[in-house]
Formats: sequence, structure tokens, C-alpha cells
Amino acid sequence: MARNEGTAVIGKAHPGTSELDEISAKLEALSPREAAESAIKWTLEEYGDDVIVASSFQDVVLVDLVQKAKPGLEIVFLDTEFHFPETLAFVERLRKIWDLNLTVTHPDVAMDEFVCGTPRCCEVRKVEPLAKAIAGRQAWITGVKRVDTPERTGAPIVTWDANREMVKVNPLVTWTDADIDEYLAETGLPLHPLTYVGYVSIGCAPTTQPVAEGQNPREGRWPGMDKTECGLHI
Repeated sequence: MARNEGTAVIGKAHPGTSELDEISAKLEALSPREAAESAIKWTLEEYGDDVIVASSFQDVVLVDLVQKAKPGLEIVFLDTEFHFPETLAFVERLRKIWDLNLTVTHPDVAMDEFVCGTPRCCEVRKVEPLAKAIAGRQAWITGVKRVDTPERTGAPIVTWDANREMVKVNPLVTWTDADIDEYLAETGLPLHPLTYVGYVSIGCAPTTQPVAEGQNPREGRWPGMDKTECGLHI
């Protein structure tokens, strides 16, 4: 049952796995850009203001698509307090360009607790703040792409997030890096400044490094550690 945009859905029922699988399958038949635009449109038509977007702001394509579909939709940026200064400046730049309805989260721990790269750092600095930010919503939109990590190769466009008990929508999930580059070139969107000096997958400063040409972009994340995911999507 769809809702009118701008109204609230109180106690909306779990739509059912089969229903979401069907919607996701229909979107899979579209081109990557059509699938992304249609996934966002469906989510907004279905859940209106009960949708929230989680963005690292390296996935600026997602922010652009969302802004075109519904300016003012709430976007969450997780400030772990270990980001590069360039990342924070870039977020602020885009906030001003788009006049974003931006929520910036902060962890409930001191700087010297669970510091970046230690066990549970991502849990307390990203996973827990996100859970608080999106609590009570019906759906959340992410920038997940299948090409990001092996763990994401089977990610659907639309699914039920059982851990958070809400619908999870991954509009860019079928996009390749070439699709992203094509969209960026076509739209002239600004790029994260660190991309110009070899950073391809950008996370927290202590656990991110540039990658050489031909390397998998994720090799620059958590180098020397047996880790490929922060826990937000697994």
C-alpha cells in the first residue's frame, strides 16, 4: 500500500520477502541508471518522508539522484571523528551546493576509546550511530554496489533488512565503476579531492591509503588487516 508523499505511515506492515523480491527483479531488468532512478522513485512513492539516505559522500552520484528525485530528503553522514579533513570539507561543500537536509552523526565515545583500526571501532563509530539515526523509519537508501566487495556481489536492489526491520534499497547496486565514471563525466559533479591523488575507496584516515593503477579499489581500505566491511551492510 503506497502512501501520499509527506504523510506518515504508522505501523506499516512488513511488505513480505516475495513482494520485495518481485520488485527487485523488475528493477534488475532495467539499465543501471533506469534501475537506480526507478528504485528511488518507488521508495519515495511507497514510503514518502519515512525514507532516509545513508551516504559516505564519496557516493556523490547517489546524493545527486536523490536530490533530483526529492530535494530535502534527509541524508545521514557518519562522522567517525577519524575522517580525512578533506572528507569533512567535501561534505560541507556539497551541503552548501545542494542545501542538503543533512544529519551528521557522532559516536558516543571519546576520541581515545575504540580508536580507528581497533576492534569494535566501526561498530561504535558507524554501526551504532547509524542505527540511532534511522530508527523508526520505514526504509533506508544506501550507496552499496556489487563491485565494491565480494560480500556485496549478491546484494539485491530492494530487500528486507531483518536486522533493522526496515526496507533497504540499493539503487546503485548494479552499477560498475565505469557507470559511475560516465555519470560523473556527464553531470560534472564534484569529486572527493583525495581521488586526484590516488585514493579510490575512501574511509577513515588511519585505515585508508592510495592504491596503484590496476589494484582493486578496496585494497586501499584497512591495509594489512583481514577486513573488507565495516559492518553496516553485513
